[in-house]
Amino acid sequence: MKIRKYSENDVPAMIRIWNEVVEEGVAFPQLELLDEESGRAFFATQTYCGVADDNGTVVGLYILHPNNVGRCGHIANASYAVDSACRGEHIGEQLVSDCLVQARNNGFKLMQFNAVVENNTHARHLYERLGFVQVGMIPNGFLITRGVIPLPLGMGI
Repeated sequence: MKIRKYSENDVPAMIRIWNEVVEEGVAFPQLELLDEESGRAFFATQTYCGVADDNGTVVGLYILHPNNVGRCGHIANASYAVDSACRGEHIGEQLVSDCLVQARNNGFKLMQFNAVVENNTHARHLYERLGFVQVGMIPNGFLITRGVIPLPLGMGI
């Protein structure tokens, strides 16, 4: 498994994985799915996109971008997605670790996650293991599609 910068050839797999997470409705805030045109535009506007490449097959991805502008532009934000068939193989940890390196390489000083859903325990434990700290909780801040209303967590280092 290697984590590398995405290429145009990766976009169809990235769209499929991204849309899978959106459709699950338990981690990403987006409601709209990406199509080929919107997906290419979306990934192209990020500061950096990395993919988990398993012998030529994209099995995960991340997007990295500023969390805000101006005086807060030094704070990065990122989202991570792993193909459901490959979850539990520590791909997320590799994606987050690479993302932290790329954030530094792109001049970011901090990383902040705006909506880590409370019952996304695997992600929360990973972030905590990597040194992130919870800085807040917003009750009913995430409208989950499966009938359970979790509380999102803000994380930062």
